[in-house]
Amino acid sequence: MSPHRETRLSQAESLTYLVTGGAGFIGSHLSELLLSEGHRVLAIDNLSTGRMSNIAHLLDHPNFHFTRSSIMSDVVLDRLASESDIIIHFAAAVGVERIIDNPVETIETNVTGTEVALKAALRYGCRILIASTSEVYGKGTRIPFSEDDDVLLGPTNKNRWSYAASKMVDEFLGLAYAHEFGLPVVILRFFNTVGPRQTGQYGMVIPRLIGQALRGKTITVYGDGTQSRCFCDVADVIRAVKGLSVHPDATGKVFNIGSEEEISISDLAEKIRKTTDSSSDVTLIPYDEAYAPGFEDMQRRVPNISRVGSLLGWKPEINLDATLARVRDQIRQEIG
Repeated sequence: MSPHRETRLSQAESLTYLVTGGAGFIGSHLSELLLSEGHRVLAIDNLSTGRMSNIAHLLDHPNFHFTRSSIMSDVVLDRLASESDIIIHFAAAVGVERIIDNPVETIETNVTGTEVALKAALRYGCRILIASTSEVYGKGTRIPFSEDDDVLLGPTNKNRWSYAASKMVDEFLGLAYAHEFGLPVVILRFFNTVGPRQTGQYGMVIPRLIGQALRGKTITVYGDGTQSRCFCDVADVIRAVKGLSVHPDATGKVFNIGSEEEISISDLAEKIRKTTDSSSDVTLIPYDEAYAPGFEDMQRRVPNISRVGSLLGWKPEINLDATLARVRDQIRQEIG
């Protein structure tokens, strides 16, 4: 990083952030937070999964600038990076259904997109945070998952694992840039981030189930429902991202970001029935029918968040009931 940018970060003055995937679920919320704290935000998104409605209320903000383009466009990303102090790289193929249906897009978008972002960051001396995922832990059984744990992925003939593998390559590449070139890189491993603006279109479980409940449709739980997850509200997640974006001791490290509040998907479905006051039935759908024959899933996914907690004093503040109510209210408003 150049001395100029290093000084700006240390003084914590107004900074310019480039948010790739800025019209997406997490990117739009982070942009709001950064703008509220006086920073300038350059957002780029090709709108393949992001939505203009997520950022419509930001378009008139004097410190917000949106570019509709793919991050694969070297020229566009180069221009944006040249104006930036910090790059938050969220742009990626997301959602289990999208990953199963479009494995080539998943691998190329995740790996090539991250490479383009890293090269731009290196060219202009930007600090860069790369979004990764709890999927990289694969079928590991050591609970809770810690950042330095071994990982266990399934075979390469199962598309399910292409996303995890591609994000592992992103992590390896980012940390290699940090080691070889001294680029300030931070890896963020998200565990089931949820909240308003998340769409159930690509398989995200909470908006999908809440949408079914509010529409009076059958609530469909994939698998046997005993698999468990920890859901963290996006408002908590972006606090961690913002803190890590400027903390000098975060450089070159991997951080789990998520909640430790574990719940089975069957129990989640029942909780959603109650919070939506729905009379919908809950039905189990085998994985082979929901996704593809031979689909494999993790039984539990629980993070150890002591590393980010020790560095930032961060922990989730919004419990699952409050998050479900936030998502319910947003989807209810959309349904009308």
